[in-house]
Amino acid sequence: MKDKRIATQVVALGGLGEVGKNMYIVEHDNEIIIIDAGVMFPEDNLLGVDYVIQDVSYLKKNEHKIKALFITHGHEDHIGGIPFLLQAIQIPVIYTPKIAQDLISKKLVERNIKYDNFQVITPELVVKFKHFTVEFINTTHSIPDSFALLIKTPNGNIFETGDFKFDLTPIGPMADIHKMAQAGVEGVTLLLSDSTNALSSGYSKSESAVDGTLNDMISKHHGRVIIATFASNIYRVKHIAETCRKYNRKIIVFGRSMENSVELALNNGLLKDRSLFIDANQAKSLKRNEICILCTGSQGEPLAALSRIANGQHKQISLLNDDLVIFSSSPIPGNAESINRIINKLYLKGVRVFTNSEFSDIHTSGHAKEEELKWMLRIIKPKYFMPMHGEYRMLKRHTELGVMCGINPNNTLICSNGDVIELYNGEVRKSGHIQAGDVYVDGSRVGDIGSVVIKDRKLMSQDGILITILNINTLTRKLLLKPNVTARGFVLVNENQELMQKIEHKIAEVANNFLAKSPYTYTDLKNQIILELLPFINSLTGRKPIILPVIMEVNQA
Repeated sequence: MKDKRIATQVVALGGLGEVGKNMYIVEHDNEIIIIDAGVMFPEDNLLGVDYVIQDVSYLKKNEHKIKALFITHGHEDHIGGIPFLLQAIQIPVIYTPKIAQDLISKKLVERNIKYDNFQVITPELVVKFKHFTVEFINTTHSIPDSFALLIKTPNGNIFETGDFKFDLTPIGPMADIHKMAQAGVEGVTLLLSDSTNALSSGYSKSESAVDGTLNDMISKHHGRVIIATFASNIYRVKHIAETCRKYNRKIIVFGRSMENSVELALNNGLLKDRSLFIDANQAKSLKRNEICILCTGSQGEPLAALSRIANGQHKQISLLNDDLVIFSSSPIPGNAESINRIINKLYLKGVRVFTNSEFSDIHTSGHAKEEELKWMLRIIKPKYFMPMHGEYRMLKRHTELGVMCGINPNNTLICSNGDVIELYNGEVRKSGHIQAGDVYVDGSRVGDIGSVVIKDRKLMSQDGILITILNINTLTRKLLLKPNVTARGFVLVNENQELMQKIEHKIAEVANNFLAKSPYTYTDLKNQIILELLPFINSLTGRKPIILPVIMEVNQA
């Protein structure tokens, strides 16, 4: 990205062509503001990777320009990357909604990162820098304290929606449609809008409809009710708690993230009655129709509370025949198989299970569907439109919706992470590209897990690993003993003794032939063993395990 003093530039470091990892930057002259810093959870092929975060090389080079980080709301795909960002870059101030601040602070404590320069966002707040003025507009989402940003720049206004939906009967506050409309009247040069549900027709269901369905189920069931939902959906947790209070049920909470969400809601006044929540031991004195279990595991996660309950591995809860299990969620793409496994196990235990469908409104998305996206386009009336937060097909469909709503097709921009969008004098165009790839987080390690490591992990997961230890007499330059061979994930050694003997003989043959040469290095010896052993094993087994030769030197006359 070139530093053009008369142009304003917008670029995504994450969030385009993917759902997650959101981070957008706006730059003018010597000022940069950052919007969100989320994570993306790895797909199954990224073995051992905990999170995927943004490549912030560009921000490191321009660290002196950074004025602030703005957070639109408290979901992981918008705040999960903040601990890693703060370890890499100095951020002068973080403007964040109160709920998001509490979630961020907890993350920083867990990683022993000290940072306390937070400024809480309110609808009345206006933040001014030399070149930017930032205003905040309430939106409706599945977590409280969600905001859109109106960014006023020397080259036009930018409206960034954050994650949103239009719900005319929400559980929490209404979106400030009037303030959005006022922004549209003033004029918006560039709209950046959430595309997550661009492929879903119609309107999203109101959270009040879900509230009504759950109310009906909880009131009519005469046994225990077990509800699995997203821990981050604090409004859902809120109305589950209120319904349980209404029908004299106490709530047992299982799952660390769910416990954190309940505590956060209590601390922020979203939940009023702490006495509703009890531990499993207190439940022993209650009737079954006086108990509700609220837990994690709606996506079939193997270590989550619901999975352990379904598998009979939970230390405190065993399923009963008259239990009712409600999945108040919808499957995230890729999780359907895991969820179905859990549902089958629950049915085998004899319990009733309800999942979200067109016949039972027990979940609704926090993201706008097609008709709501059209609303946003009509209200904001942007001159230029760049869909964000979505896979390419979502961005493409959202662009089509924009054209349907009157935007000039030449004024739509489908971008990739790293594409630079330039605003100049009310006009917008693509103007270049900067580095913006994926960085893998594995435990406490950030960025040192590359494609080669992932490839090796895939090979080990498929064909296993074979380790051979060679004891070499440095004086005679011969093997002292036959090679010691062990294997993991390759074959069952005890049942394949003949194969292991052939492999040991081959290794000894390669090693002795190589040691007879002069000069040689042990690195060359290791490479030669791998070079000759791999096709040999493949010819015998059809597998290509990772081969690790270990050389031990012994001086023995």
